[in-house]
Amino acid sequence: MTLGSILSEVAAEEKTVVVYSPDDTGEDLAERLATRNLHVDHRKIPSISADAFVVVRDGSRFRGALSLSDLLVFLSPPIHRPEDLDSVDAAYRALFELLDQTVFVTLDRRQLLATSREIEDRAWRTGRGRLHVGFQSVAAFEAQAGLYRDLAATTDVDVHVYVPAGAPSGYLDDAPLTAHTDVDEDLARYWFILFDGHGEAGLPDGQTLADDGTESAQSCALIAEATGPDRYRGVWTYDPDRVARAFEAVT
Repeated sequence: MTLGSILSEVAAEEKTVVVYSPDDTGEDLAERLATRNLHVDHRKIPSISADAFVVVRDGSRFRGALSLSDLLVFLSPPIHRPEDLDSVDAAYRALFELLDQTVFVTLDRRQLLATSREIEDRAWRTGRGRLHVGFQSVAAFEAQAGLYRDLAATTDVDVHVYVPAGAPSGYLDDAPLTAHTDVDEDLARYWFILFDGHGEAGLPDGQTLADDGTESAQSCALIAEATGPDRYRGVWTYDPDRVARAFEAVT
């Protein structure tokens, strides 16, 4: 299992969004959604019909429908996922599941940083578990070193940083975290931030992910690789099993 194989696995999963609108708004939305690895259809409806709406399908299975205006809320990362998906409407739940398991193809560094901040915030709020973060450059690590030192020092989160060769040792001296300085070439290709609120020990004895919905919702991951200057493809996910496999890929 590698981070690359996780990206390939997600990319192979067929997902479809059908946009129904009376004007070119639907075409504009289809273009925006096309930045993800989605099959997007646009179908015009009469102007006297109801407001534009979107249908979400997973393969041939209908997952839900929601208004076009509501969908716009979800198009800019980070996606703020509710702690308890069972508490939201089925169409919203389908949309969250769709977007947080879909490969994106044209996010820039600013958008990835925004998504990373959401995952870091979950680690701060949970206060325990494990957080593994990979840096593609020395400059990126230097910019964030203080944040991860503070997180490790003030919470029970087990913080691991994967540091490129050449990072100044002063940033790591006496830091209450684990620094991996022997990152192989394949792993160094990826921008990743992985969080598991349970930590390496997993769930308490006798408890399953299904029994512990609140904490399993704290499992999340961002995996991305550069495709050009300030352009990335990758995925963020809240699926506990997929997050666990991402941890296996880096440890």
